[in-house]
Amino acid sequence: MKKGKTKLTLDQEVTYQIKVPGEISKSWPGWDDKIRIGFNHRNHTSPTTTLTCIIDQAGLHGLLRSLYSMGLPLISVNFIACDPEDIRYITKDKE
Repeated sequence: MKKGKTKLTLDQEVTYQIKVPGEISKSWPGWDDKIRIGFNHRNHTSPTTTLTCIIDQAGLHGLLRSLYSMGLPLISVNFIACDPEDIRYITKDKE
């Protein structure tokens, strides 16, 4: 059952999806259990990495700084969900 809309705040963990070009190693020490990494190799184009993560605003800024320090340009950064039920659904395969 859905309750009222949850208000987005700076310290609330929500789900973001970030896309960058290339393949990022899953063994990079900056990853933790709140980040799911996926790769896309469609139509013989250059690969892209999709990071789906549950983090607060400070964590998002830190992750974006890490990607910048790796020399990776951003393709997109999208807010996905802020409702706890939606977050559990997105990360269900991690359990």
